[in-house]
Amino acid sequence: MELREMRAFVAVVEEGSLSGAARRLHVSQPALSQQMNGLERQLGVQLLVRSSTGVQATEAGATLLTEARAVLARYDQAIAAVTRHTGPGEARLRLGIPLELPADLLSGPLADLTDAYPATRVQALHMSTADQLAALRAGDLDVGLLREHPVGPDLDAVLVVEERLGVLLAADQAAKLVGPDGIRLNALAGLAWVGFPRSGSPVWYDEITAILRSHGLDPGLTPPEGQGLIAPVKLAAVTAGGAFALAPPNWQQPIPESLAWAPLVGHPLVRRTWAAWPASSRRRDLGHLIAALEYQGPE
Repeated sequence: MELREMRAFVAVVEEGSLSGAARRLHVSQPALSQQMNGLERQLGVQLLVRSSTGVQATEAGATLLTEARAVLARYDQAIAAVTRHTGPGEARLRLGIPLELPADLLSGPLADLTDAYPATRVQALHMSTADQLAALRAGDLDVGLLREHPVGPDLDAVLVVEERLGVLLAADQAAKLVGPDGIRLNALAGLAWVGFPRSGSPVWYDEITAILRSHGLDPGLTPPEGQGLIAPVKLAAVTAGGAFALAPPNWQQPIPESLAWAPLVGHPLVRRTWAAWPASSRRRDLGHLIAALEYQGPE
């Protein structure tokens, strides 16, 4: 039995309903119901009595409730003891960050977090989406900014930002292709896409390549693993000619005169970033940061 299963079971009994526990845990009710059914199968006993008025613990469930509370309390004490080693009065919050975040995405929320929780020290770690997911599940990261929505009940996520990607290419090529509303994606056929390794974010990579193919473009070979698509790589590859790269309209990197950025007609490529964290987390400083980051829609 995992700690997250214990927390979920305790929440169900304390709330007296699956719906109330689902709201408390920030998970869907069907996922929580499946988790409870799986726990009963795993232990081989009935833990809950379900009725139209809610749920109650059986005798076996009451025993598990007592033991689970004790285990969770001891676990929380251990985490608190370790956290004290981060420094006098400090609580470390490990934040995973991918490449190319909007310049102002984190400044406001982090400043607000510092005001509300001055003892929390944020440790920013540059990691790919795949590495962040692994670190979140291993307990090595408290919150990550991902380019794909995590799958499974162990992680919660909220949308943080949406970016309509445009295209970066040589200025002379852009002059030939750009129209009044930008460049049509199919007009880039014959140019090589300067892409990133699929291993860094498989879902996002597959989404991009599927859209490129649907517009008649050949995504080409997958770049080798470990080759991060940093700004200098994009600029150098596009400057050489015969290639294009994707970039948001508010890209922080200065663009040389030999290159040009243009929007894509119809905005076929939208890059989304989610904040994800362990569903079992009860950290108030983390909840405060998530609330500040959550996307409120276009202004």
